[in-house]
Amino acid sequence: MMENVFFQGACTALVTPFLGNSVNYPMMLRLLQRQLDAHIPAVVIAGTTGEAPTLTDHEKLELIRRCKEFVGDRCKILAGTGSNSTAHTVDLSMAAEEAGADGLLVVSPYYNHPTAEGLFAHYLSVAHAVKIPIILYNVPGRTGSDIPVGVYRRLSRIANIVGVKEASSDISKVSRILAACGPRFAVWTGNDALTVPAIALGANGVISVTANLFPERVHAMASAALDGDLDTAAALSLSLTPLNDLLFRETNPIPVKAALELLGYDCGQCRLPLTGPTEETLAGLKAALPEL
Repeated sequence: MMENVFFQGACTALVTPFLGNSVNYPMMLRLLQRQLDAHIPAVVIAGTTGEAPTLTDHEKLELIRRCKEFVGDRCKILAGTGSNSTAHTVDLSMAAEEAGADGLLVVSPYYNHPTAEGLFAHYLSVAHAVKIPIILYNVPGRTGSDIPVGVYRRLSRIANIVGVKEASSDISKVSRILAACGPRFAVWTGNDALTVPAIALGANGVISVTANLFPERVHAMASAALDGDLDTAAALSLSLTPLNDLLFRETNPIPVKAALELLGYDCGQCRLPLTGPTEETLAGLKAALPEL
């Protein structure tokens, strides 16, 4: 396991609550307090789960400022600043650093489908523009491209690029990244269901959607796995399997926002083009949540 890693265990990719057409900042602080109470070491603000594509840059930066002011040093604030424009990503990353972010989560450019050399140059540009730690974010199902292990190897030599959120669902790729990049480059899985096997291979934890709902349980699962108590970690993981399946039955964050409302946290509707959950998904959530 790495020493001096940016964070270990469960990081929550927080939803962005809305009230009508505006960000619901008081509710955001309620959600943050739940994470602090569960001893979650880091949260992602304005990531995929936070509906980053429909947030304005002003909203993103205001969220970062308010959230960092609220948590202080009690947990780390990771800001989602990636886009498919390198210039925009650089500008937003610099602004997020100024707004108080402890680190950046930077998704690989989507739609324009850069080559391996383009991916390397994109991330290198961001790394040269900021001083805070950068976590790469590989999610082929959304971006249309899969960052090659060779690009990770090259980027792992950059001082403020500290690791990757690997959401390719390919557990063997976690092994290849760890073998290629060495101990200073961390891997966090982006798939809740793969938390325990990824940590068993040497990953440092999970950037989790499910932790929006049950941060204590996800934190306990990741901590047990990191401590080598795989029996406990596996039991906790299996207990969350039905919920994990429901949360990704439709596009994230549609189900998790509906589930939060069922738990008493009205985070509003997703912004278009995302809509509400189907009746089937909602019925499944209503049945699953009381059992947890």
